[in-house]
Amino acid sequence: MFSAPSGAGPRRAAFTLLELLAVIAIIAVLAGIILGVGRHAAETGRVARTRAELAVLAAALEDYQRALGDYPQTDDAAQLLQSLIGRRGPRSAVIAARVLIEATRFRTANARDPFTEASAVLIDPWDRPYRYAYKVPAAGWTNSSYVLYSAGPDGRDSGVLLPGGFPDVTAAGNADNLHANR
Repeated sequence: MFSAPSGAGPRRAAFTLLELLAVIAIIAVLAGIILGVGRHAAETGRVARTRAELAVLAAALEDYQRALGDYPQTDDAAQLLQSLIGRRGPRSAVIAARVLIEATRFRTANARDPFTEASAVLIDPWDRPYRYAYKVPAAGWTNSSYVLYSAGPDGRDSGVLLPGGFPDVTAAGNADNLHANR
């Protein structure tokens, strides 16, 4: 039978400082992994939402072209939205046409209601306006379609179209841009 050394009281079970530090380090590493995965999942979700919104906008632009004979001729994000909600014709004319997108399904900036505020613009999940251009300037535009895209997660965009109205997908700032019709 084991007996405690003389003068020693009953020993209490406890964690040492080293054991506590090891547990805290393990928890910190696991939390870092979980947060990293969470950020990646959130970013992947934003990219997926952007692609879905671009597909809806592209379909609406095709409907617009079929109904009115041409795409909206502008490079202004507010005029694009006004065109897709039936308030603007292809060449800046104010019209009353069919609404082609459900504006409440999109996020907008500069206004709460695009039907009452002509300055409203559609924004992507990173809170930046979608970029659109078609026949601006009309002279020299050889692209048979429009250019519609998001600047993507990093928000960098050269903003310059190549001759003929084609997007520059090779510029370093455009590497993560998400295009509707590419």
